[in-house]
Amino acid sequence: MDALELLHNRVSSPMLGDQPPTEEQLQNMFQAAVRAPDHGALRPWRFLTVAGNDRAKLGELFLAAGLADEPEMSEAKQNKLRNMPLRAPMLVVAIAKIQPHPKVPEVEQQIAAGAATQNLLLAAFAQGVGGMWRTGDMAYNTQVMEGLGLAEDEQIIGFVYLGSQPEKMKTLCPLDPADYVQGWPGA
Repeated sequence: MDALELLHNRVSSPMLGDQPPTEEQLQNMFQAAVRAPDHGALRPWRFLTVAGNDRAKLGELFLAAGLADEPEMSEAKQNKLRNMPLRAPMLVVAIAKIQPHPKVPEVEQQIAAGAATQNLLLAAFAQGVGGMWRTGDMAYNTQVMEGLGLAEDEQIIGFVYLGSQPEKMKTLCPLDPADYVQGWPGA
C-alpha cells in the first residue's frame, strides 16, 4: 500500500479481532509515532501499552474511578466500565507530556502528541492491524491518570485499541475536499 492509498483509505475499526500486534508491528507503529511534527523538538508524548491480564486491571481502575464519581452506578454501567479495556487484545495509552517552553505553548504540545498518535494509527493500518482511538470520561479522570502513573504535567490524549482487522471493514462515505477548503478572500 503506498502512502496516498493509506491516507485516503484509513478507517477506524470499532470491532477488533483477538490478535494483538506483533512486536515488530508495534515497533513500526512507535517509530512512526516519534516522527510526528514537533515544534521545538520537545517530544511531548509517551505511550503505555496495556495487554493480557493488565487489561482487566485497567478495567478495575476504570470501575473504581467511575464509582468514586457515581457511587450509585447501575450494575450495567459498572460492567461496561470494567469491560471497556477488554474490547481489544491491546491498548496503547497516548499521553501528552506538557513542558514549559517560551515558544511552544501547551496546545502545540497537545497537538504534537495527537499527531504522534495519528501516526501510530496510520502505521497500524498500513500493517493490517485494526485500530480505534477512543477518549471518553476515563481519559480525563484524575484517578485513572494517577492509577496509570501519570505525572502532573501529563494528560491522556486517548486510548488506542489495537487488534486484528475485521474481515469486513467499515465503508467510507465519500467526502469532497472542496467542501472544507477555500481560498482566503483577502489574498
